[in-house]
Amino acid sequence: MESNELLRMDNVGIVVESLDDAISFFEEIGLKLEGRATIEGEWAGRVTGLGSQNVEIAMMVTPDGHSRLELSRFLSPHPISDHRNAPVNAFGYLRVMFTVADIDEMVPRLIKHGAQLVGEVVQYENSYKLCYIRGTEGILIGLAEQLRK
Repeated sequence: MESNELLRMDNVGIVVESLDDAISFFEEIGLKLEGRATIEGEWAGRVTGLGSQNVEIAMMVTPDGHSRLELSRFLSPHPISDHRNAPVNAFGYLRVMFTVADIDEMVPRLIKHGAQLVGEVVQYENSYKLCYIRGTEGILIGLAEQLRK
């Protein structure tokens, strides 16, 4: 292995107001809570550039064990901007896409958790059904179902 070789993508971070609501929402999609902790102190602030901080985090893992979401609730310092209502064509990181077994079964389950369909469920050729939803706290999530050939 060469020293400049990328090993893997570790996780995607999402800042939330309610860790419990976000955990429940992502559990409904099928992720599992891998661990929960409070990170605080000057060392953490040196990483983020925020100075002294106090953050509750929850690590959610996909069933295959390969992908993770790190959900963070900042106790201090408090979040200072809010991207939760940004449209799908806004600049920056915007959404996470999940492949699900049955999109027509998944969407109503997530709507019961307060999610809203952004547009509609659309079929792309004979390969995928796709949609965007806004989940808990307006977090934008993409769902894809690979159609059987």
